[in-house]
Amino acid sequence: MTAGEPYVPPPAAGGPPPYAPAAAPDPRTGTPGHAPPGEEDQGGLWSALGGLTTRGRSFLAAGIAAAICAYVLGQGDLLRVGLLLAVLPLLCTVVLFRTRYRVAGSRRLTPDRVPAATEARVHLRVDNVSRLPTGLLMLQDRVPYVLGPRPRFVLDRVEPGGKREVSYRVRSDLRGRYPLGPLQLRLTDPFGMCELTRGFSAFDTLTVIPRTEALRPIRMTGEAKGYGEGRNRSLALAGEDDVIPRGYRYGDDLRRVHWRSTARHGELMVRREEQPQRARATVLLDTRRRGYVGAGPDSAFEWAVSGAASALVHLLERGFSVRLLTDTGSSVPGEGGDGFAGATSESADAAGLMMDTLAVVDHSEDPDSGLARAYDVLRGGGEGMLIAFLGDLDEAEAAVAARMRQRSGAALAFVLDSEAWAQGSGEAPAGRFEDRLRQLRDSGWTAVAVPPGASLTELWDGLDAQRLGTGSAATGTTTGGSWS
Repeated sequence: MTAGEPYVPPPAAGGPPPYAPAAAPDPRTGTPGHAPPGEEDQGGLWSALGGLTTRGRSFLAAGIAAAICAYVLGQGDLLRVGLLLAVLPLLCTVVLFRTRYRVAGSRRLTPDRVPAATEARVHLRVDNVSRLPTGLLMLQDRVPYVLGPRPRFVLDRVEPGGKREVSYRVRSDLRGRYPLGPLQLRLTDPFGMCELTRGFSAFDTLTVIPRTEALRPIRMTGEAKGYGEGRNRSLALAGEDDVIPRGYRYGDDLRRVHWRSTARHGELMVRREEQPQRARATVLLDTRRRGYVGAGPDSAFEWAVSGAASALVHLLERGFSVRLLTDTGSSVPGEGGDGFAGATSESADAAGLMMDTLAVVDHSEDPDSGLARAYDVLRGGGEGMLIAFLGDLDEAEAAVAARMRQRSGAALAFVLDSEAWAQGSGEAPAGRFEDRLRQLRDSGWTAVAVPPGASLTELWDGLDAQRLGTGSAATGTTTGGSWS
């Protein structure tokens, strides 16, 4: 780094630069570069007079009063004192406004994606890229109120080419995407007569994702159709060297060229590579507004979002191709046209994309929307395992959910009783809610009632005990060997 140049660290491999540099504003205008002369400079100077501090306004008022008294009383010495008092704040304002030193600001988030109720640290850096030292600076960053109070820092004189670094912490109990910035600098003169606030244009975004729980691996239907089954079957029939080549196509990797077949056919031939089959899973999140009661971090809807996030992360770690589906029929785009996101090297990107979606998911807008659209998507290609997080169901919606089981290898439903969550009661479900659970179980679902404040880890572990026949009858029975 050389003096007079803004510091911009090199970008990290596969990720954003560690610092997001903002434009270096001219202290006169707050925008990069210098303001053109003429009316813009005059307008900016008049607006700069609004930055006079209480001390500066007091000096100006005292000078004007002294000048008036000197004129009335005919006192020349008093007039000189009045002019000095009045001119000093104006001169400080002009000098501060015309100062041409440049300051570059940058911000770095560690990390930029955090679970709810987890702290993130914001690092701010100010570089003086001019040849003049700065005066006293007050640094202020704009943050939403849900992240905490607005941070303010006082920076001493920054030498030419010098830098100052400060940091603060932010935390939110509510998921979402929160903008940070723009960064603001408050410049002041040595006498404290005037203060000018200049803002940078760049800002960053902090993504607060749902909280997740670590789930214990249990054997699930569909794993026997996992990665590499098709490849192993073909090798058993043909052998490693007995391959079926095809003609070379533009874009094929030259490392796949089969030279023996190329010599035989007189043209470039490449080895066919069978795409491995992966177990598929769909996580269905019910976002109907009438299916949930209450709001806030401890509400039933937030529990369902957090449960869906935990299931997604768990399935991706197990090597499943996963799709996130809502009751509106929309799914998070995956690596393929069917919406399924792959595993292995792409699992981190897929998990990040789905977590970003869950960070901002809200109730569906259509008050009459049900589960019919999600059923249409699953009916068109709903093979694989299905894990659903459902709110309160009426008779028609329970019937639609029951039909979803027909195309799924295994079906697991976490059903939240809105009345119990509204009352904060952990008692066993009864009446209409128990009828809905029985209807789902009769159609082949493994339906689990979710009491208020329940732990997803405990419910998940109960599924394994239920599969082994040691679970309680209250949680239902598994039909068709769904979890074996």
